Amino acid sequence: MLSEVRVFAPATVANMICGFDILGFAVEQPGDEVVMRRTQQPGVTIREITGDDGRLPLDPGKNTVSACVQYLLQALNMSSKVGVEIELHKHMPIGSGLGSSAASTVAGLFAINTMLGNPLTKEELLPFCVEGERLACGTGHADNVAPALYGGITLIRGNEPLDVISIPSPKELVAAVVFPQVDVPTRDARQLIKDKVLLKDAVTQWGNIAGLVAALFKEDYDLIARSMKDILIEPTRAILIPQFYEMKEIALKNGALSF
Repeated sequence: MLSEVRVFAPATVANMICGFDILGFAVEQPGDEVVMRRTQQPGVTIREITGDDGRLPLDPGKNTVSACVQYLLQALNMSSKVGVEIELHKHMPIGSGLGSSAASTVAGLFAINTMLGNPLTKEELLPFCVEGERLACGTGHADNVAPALYGGITLIRGNEPLDVISIPSPKELVAAVVFPQVDVPTRDARQLIKDKVLLKDAVTQWGNIAGLVAALFKEDYDLIARSMKDILIEPTRAILIPQFYEMKEIALKNGALSF
């Protein structure tokens, strides 16, 4: 069994325009880093957290990363046999919309799985990552943790049971991340979303999602641009980001396929 593991997990963009809760993708930078070391004493402890401005708990029962590691060890009947200490280095703002909690969770779970000799496949590891999102955000959704774990673009076809599909990334497709220095907690953002929508709006959204998936496979950039439109979620969430529509207009005028 390895004595030390260092894992980087990337930031992610979930709710890929029209794909609320079902489409997400990983970006090259930024991301979070976990350093995990074996200890003689069984159990999980957190040695250090950096980059969080003191906002994250060091209590291993309250921190998402350590809690998920404990959960996995319990599931494998190894919690009384394995001891680890964790360093968590945050390289992106909390509440930035870049899957901060997902990156930390995935890095921690990937680290413990690697240290144990990879007893779980990525597919088997993913439900533990989803549980981490539930602990962090109150809702167990996979559209951040799946791309953080698998890389690239992922489609969440179903949640019960969990069914995730990797989607090809067109060679010329590039994502530019703009952070408006606004803290938007996931819990708060989800509370704004309507429970019911008009059928005609749902049909439009379904068409855009299907068109986007087809465009990604075909590497059809014109179809990507036509499909990346969200008429359900964006109108509600845009109010949380100052000058959202002004920034969107600037991006589109300068050649962006979407914003």
